[in-house]
Amino acid sequence: MIQIAIYKMLQTANGELPLDISLTIEKGQFVSIYGNSGAGKTTILRVLSGLTKAEMASIKVGEVKWDDTKKKFHLPIQKRSIGFVFQDFALFPNLTVKENLEFALSKNDSKEIVSELIELMELQSLQNSKPQNLSGGQKQRVALARAIVRKPEILLLDEPLSALDDEMRSKLQDYILQIHQKYNLTTLMVSHSLSEIFKLSDKVIVVDKGKIVKEGIPETVFSEQKVSSKFQLTGEIINITKSDIVYVVQVSSGNNIIKVIATEEELDQYKVGQKVLVASKAFNPIIQILNKLT
Repeated sequence: MIQIAIYKMLQTANGELPLDISLTIEKGQFVSIYGNSGAGKTTILRVLSGLTKAEMASIKVGEVKWDDTKKKFHLPIQKRSIGFVFQDFALFPNLTVKENLEFALSKNDSKEIVSELIELMELQSLQNSKPQNLSGGQKQRVALARAIVRKPEILLLDEPLSALDDEMRSKLQDYILQIHQKYNLTTLMVSHSLSEIFKLSDKVIVVDKGKIVKEGIPETVFSEQKVSSKFQLTGEIINITKSDIVYVVQVSSGNNIIKVIATEEELDQYKVGQKVLVASKAFNPIIQILNKLT
C-alpha cells in the first residue's frame, strides 16, 4: 500500500495554486491521474519520485517512509524504487538500445533482465541501433523497458504516449499493460485520454485546481449513470447525419468508427466533439455521455 499526502504551492499561468492532496493506492493497482493542464498531476508524480520537494509531504510505501517533512526526512531519489517514463524519452543518444538498458542497471544487477525486456518489448532487431535511428514508438518502447530494468516497486508514466498516432498508441498501451502485469508493478499514469484510462486503469483520480475532486473506477467516475452491458468502449462523436426518420451518430474509438442509431429526441444531448461511452445491451448499442469533470 502507498499512502501519499502532499501540500505544495504551484506557480501557474493564473498565479499561485496550492496542491493539497491525500490518497491511498493499493499494491499492484494501475492508477490514472486525470485533469486539466496545470492542475498538479505531474507534480504528484515528481514529489512521489523525489524529483521535487514539497512544503509538506508524507509518503509511505509499504512499511518504508519515503518522505516525512515533519521529521525533516527525505529519502534520496536513488534509494526510491521508482521507474519514470517521461514524454520526451530521455534516451542517451550515443548509446545503443541495449546499452541504454544496461546503463540503467545497478552495479551488481544481472544483465538477464535486459535480454528479457528486449524480447518482451520486441526490440531484438533494434538492440544495436542508436536512438536517432528509431521511430517515436520504438523510442518509447526503449524508454519503458529502461524504466523497469531495476524492477521498481512503482512505475510512473507522465503522458508517455501523447505524441504518438492512434495505432502506435494502442500498441504501446498493450505493452504497458503487459509489463504492469508481468512484473506486478504499481503504476501511476498521467493521461488526458479517456479511452487510454478505460483500457488500462483499475482506478482513476481526477485532479482539479490542486484538489482531488473524484476517484474510483473509470466507469463510475466518468459515466453519469451505471450501464449494464455486454461491452463498453469510450470515444468521441465525430459526425451526426440524418437517415430517413432516425439519425446516425458516428463515434471514433481508437482505430474504429462505431455507428449508433439515435432518435430526434435523443439527438438534443449529442454534439460533435463530445466524449461518450458506447455500450451494447442485447445487441442494441447505446451512447452514454461522459461527465465533464474538469
